[in-house]
Amino acid sequence: MSITRRRFIRNASLTAAAAAVAPSLFLPGAKGAWGATLSKGKPIKVGVLFSLTGGLAVPEEDSALVMQYAIDEINAAGGINGSPIEPVIIDAKSDMNVYSEKMRELILRHKVISVFGCYTSASRKAVLPTVMSQRNLLFYPTCYEGAECSQNVICTGPLANQHSRDLIPFMVKTFGKKVFFVGSNYVWPKESNKNAKLWLEQAGGELLGEEYIPLGSSEFGPILNKIRAAKPDFIFSTVVGASDIAFHRQFKQEGFSADKMPIASLTTGEIETRAMGNEFGAGHFLSAPYFQALDNPTNHRFVEGFLASKYGKNGTTHYNMEETYTSAYVFKAALEKAIAGHGIEEVTPAMIRAAAAGVRLEDSVSPEGAVWIDENNFNTWLVPKIGQCQADGSFKIVSQAPSQVAPDPFSIYPDAGKCTAEGLKAANGSIRKDVI
Repeated sequence: MSITRRRFIRNASLTAAAAAVAPSLFLPGAKGAWGATLSKGKPIKVGVLFSLTGGLAVPEEDSALVMQYAIDEINAAGGINGSPIEPVIIDAKSDMNVYSEKMRELILRHKVISVFGCYTSASRKAVLPTVMSQRNLLFYPTCYEGAECSQNVICTGPLANQHSRDLIPFMVKTFGKKVFFVGSNYVWPKESNKNAKLWLEQAGGELLGEEYIPLGSSEFGPILNKIRAAKPDFIFSTVVGASDIAFHRQFKQEGFSADKMPIASLTTGEIETRAMGNEFGAGHFLSAPYFQALDNPTNHRFVEGFLASKYGKNGTTHYNMEETYTSAYVFKAALEKAIAGHGIEEVTPAMIRAAAAGVRLEDSVSPEGAVWIDENNFNTWLVPKIGQCQADGSFKIVSQAPSQVAPDPFSIYPDAGKCTAEGLKAANGSIRKDVI
């Protein structure tokens, strides 16, 4: 499948727009306009930008909480090069305009050296022009659709080739070929479904329908009527946040059952199940690199420690939380490398990003098992897993890749080029900076 001319035009236009905001590029030795510097023994300020209120708060509040837990853990062990991490925590209020506004505040006013946050691709796209123009760094700790090659983002969650590529054929083989797609109406579900359609075709499946609901909406009656008429073998869901909870509840209330027509999701984990009620999640499926039920010493320590802490008020862990937790340790390892190479007072966000290339978190650090940052595209090598929700809200792992899978942001756009550390490299050797 070839990348479309429209996509090239869109990316070129956005690149020009970002350049108009700030003429300077994100260069390894350049300070941002804010001139932030680090000093030995003084706090290292980082931004934490998640929605603590609104329709996206269900998964995002816990990510903010676990980030604080990880920072406390790192600080208790001596911080980074003797300096404590100081989080600046801001509520994005599930509003894309607020994400954008608060990203500027974090960088320009609070002078953070990196930001951890965002859950939806819509929020990521809202903040990236500021992150790029100010030469800062975003740690994006969740799944996303790919088709990007940004020099200002490190992602610790899975790409489409690391979750739906396994989930679609598993569901077709287990339940049948006929599927109905339901998603929230924004870029991630639509782009994810482009990937899913290709893998559905390869698995010999049949798409019976594809419907989207406004982000935050809770009325699924018309869509469920279409599903009833279509009679699929399973549903593939990219519905997020409060809408996801409403969808599962209405699914069961309308008489549908997971044993006859399960929902296969990329987002419905332990947090969403707890919010909707275990009976509404039981029997459905999730593809993710992490589940609370993972049986290894590091995960046991992580779960027990977090839930016993002041941050564990909601009573569960979750893939997005774990990916946020690991992002804190990627940051720690990368900053330590940057300091060793340049001295703490010379470190810039770009140096942290460069140092993150190849950073590996071993089994003893990462609750999901060993993961590492790809040296070219700065996404994460990880082990895809599929879990089925049980009656108590936990997930039983029913399928797992044999080893870590390489992140491939352009898996269905092979003609787009290759994502390198410098930018998207075309077949003719030219490199384009992707500013979204």
